[in-house]
Amino acid sequence: MEIIDTHSHLYLEDFAVDFHEVISRLKDNHIKKVFLPNIDSSSIEAMFKLEADYPGLFYPMMGLHPSSVQSNYEEELKIVKEWIQKRKFIAIGEIGIDLYWDNTYFQQQVEVFRKQIKWAKDLNLPIVIHARNSFDEIFNVVDEEASENLTGVFHSFSGTIRQAEHIIDLGFKIGINGIVTFKNSKLDDVVKQIDINHLVLETDAPFLSPEPKRGKRNESSHLLYIAEKIAQIKELPVEEVGRITTENAKSIFNINS
Repeated sequence: MEIIDTHSHLYLEDFAVDFHEVISRLKDNHIKKVFLPNIDSSSIEAMFKLEADYPGLFYPMMGLHPSSVQSNYEEELKIVKEWIQKRKFIAIGEIGIDLYWDNTYFQQQVEVFRKQIKWAKDLNLPIVIHARNSFDEIFNVVDEEASENLTGVFHSFSGTIRQAEHIIDLGFKIGINGIVTFKNSKLDDVVKQIDINHLVLETDAPFLSPEPKRGKRNESSHLLYIAEKIAQIKELPVEEVGRITTENAKSIFNINS
């Protein structure tokens, strides 16, 4: 079986102490590729190091996370643009709007989000969207920017079936992580109504660890718990969930077998 973790921050300091064991566990649990969303200029060097140290396993993205849109956002955005002009990435991400913690820079988040979408369209790259407490605001921008070559993933989906249908209509995939295993999330009811061909798997490690690891540091090996939960919801063998979601991920991120 092959599974792809389409969203993991394994370059963070959370994994510094036991990183080799983390790698061993993810390989033991059938994780063949890990996609790395960027956060801001502080995460680029560590992300590139993983790519260099483990060729064929880690695939970096480039983008400015909405929570990193602060007073210096123009400088940070300039760094993103410089990198996407220098080399190839599998996506522009993670980008979007986050209104959970603070909305001080809301207008700047919208500006930065829209600008990075335009760069993605120019480069024919998918985008990975962070939408926390901001589905309406995200849809306002993406609906306006919609085009034949604008696609990607709505990361860490926890919305309604109506929102899921909107995402699918836009031509995007839906990123499902440990939230689907949480008893009170009701995400399993939504996933049950979504064709599996619209789903990709992710951990968002070190965050949102699934049951039975909830409350502990998340890591890419825990993706198997998410695959097993979806297999239960869809009444499919876990191997089939792995096969379909892997093909979905390869298709949206243009990764050749």
